[in-house]
Amino acid sequence: MSSEQSNQLPRPDVDSGKMLVNIGPQHPATHGVLRLLCELDGETVLSVDPDIGYLHSSFEKLGEYRTWNQIIPLTDRMDYLAPLMYNCVYVMAVEKLMDLEVTERCKIVRVLCMEMERIFSHLLWLGTTAIDVGAFTPFLYAFQEREKIYSLHEAFTGARITTSATRVGGMMADLPEGWTDQLNDFVRTFPDTLNEIDTLLTRNGIHLGRTLDIGAISGSDAINAGFTGPNLRASGIDYDLRKDRPYYDYESYDFEVPIGTNGDCYDRYLVRMEEMRQSLKILEQALERLPEGPINVDDPRVSLPSKSDCMNDMESMIHHFKIVTEGIRVPPGDCYFAIEGSKGELGMYIVSDGGEKPIRWRIRPPSFVNLSVLPQLAEGHQVSDLIMINASLDIV
Repeated sequence: MSSEQSNQLPRPDVDSGKMLVNIGPQHPATHGVLRLLCELDGETVLSVDPDIGYLHSSFEKLGEYRTWNQIIPLTDRMDYLAPLMYNCVYVMAVEKLMDLEVTERCKIVRVLCMEMERIFSHLLWLGTTAIDVGAFTPFLYAFQEREKIYSLHEAFTGARITTSATRVGGMMADLPEGWTDQLNDFVRTFPDTLNEIDTLLTRNGIHLGRTLDIGAISGSDAINAGFTGPNLRASGIDYDLRKDRPYYDYESYDFEVPIGTNGDCYDRYLVRMEEMRQSLKILEQALERLPEGPINVDDPRVSLPSKSDCMNDMESMIHHFKIVTEGIRVPPGDCYFAIEGSKGELGMYIVSDGGEKPIRWRIRPPSFVNLSVLPQLAEGHQVSDLIMINASLDIV
């Protein structure tokens, strides 16, 4: 903060007992680069003013100078806890605008990626939230399991975090040999670890004291605030895009949508714990359904001709050259496509003028909306409760 900004802050009356306290932007309890300007009366929170934007990277503007496939590396940097999920939703929006149907194998591979990322994201939330209440062992268990998903990332994409795995019309490559066996092993063994964490935390007296009836919000208030995802469902609202606006045949998968009752930190914990179990059910079914066949669609608008065709046919070689040098062309129009992300509704709005680059690209991020409710949830609670409320919203 500059000295000029500091001078603009209200000066509290030292005799009133009230004071202004900065939490962050570099503080372990903020779960990222976030600054909370808190007005306190002793240990009681009177108001909270979240100051965001420390990691703002102008992704939307950068996208206007890149071809449709060149945008993909930007998407996995928006949420390092679910990079494949962001890769998927972007190309799904472009494919919707192009009226492009991907192969059945590609659909199921993307379902595998998205549900794996849901678990991946929830595990980091679980481990860091456990640390906030002083529980170190669940943190170790959670990060041990996350390492297995890192290995799956690396085996498939060559990277642990910056995956950039999707392409318009398919994936960067098919699944490597043995990858599904590795994922099967994770699906088989992870429930034991999850049950162990459940035993350590769910009925733990300290954990209950820090989460029960803390930061509660009613269903109607959650809807008015724009909550989506686990935070909304913890308030008793049965809304999940995989059920209510299904995509990629999610309506045919057998899974339940966990719902809370009180909308407090404890319910948000319970909902995410059960979501991981339901994602395991989806992964198991998707692995059984995974068909043989091509992973990329055979459509000249987006797919490269084979090498043999390029070597023997001039038109194929020109087609290859045009796609590689200029990129694909998306017909004029606009569309919005959203999926059920790990933190809530994750949407992409794109506008095309028929060229090789979007003229507008807008992201609907769940964390921005969820954070906006923090002042309302924290008012009247203790400072220690503020840390727990912030953690329960799962901001990244």
